[in-house]
Amino acid sequence: MKDLVLVRNQGKYSGKYVAMRSFKNKKVIASGTDPLKVYGRAKKLGVKEPVILYVPQKDEVLIY
Repeated sequence: MKDLVLVRNQGKYSGKYVAMRSFKNKKVIASGTDPLKVYGRAKKLGVKEPVILYVPQKDEVLIY
């Protein structure tokens, strides 16, 4: 079975947005509380289309 975890060290990124190069390359390259700033940092690192995710806090309920 494939690894279904998107972000490792979730405690470190709890309540923050993270940027990764892609869904295949899951290494976090930028993080913060403002998704636009996280996106901008990833772009400055040369990532053409970064993947931005929100890492919920423990026991946080998100409804989409």
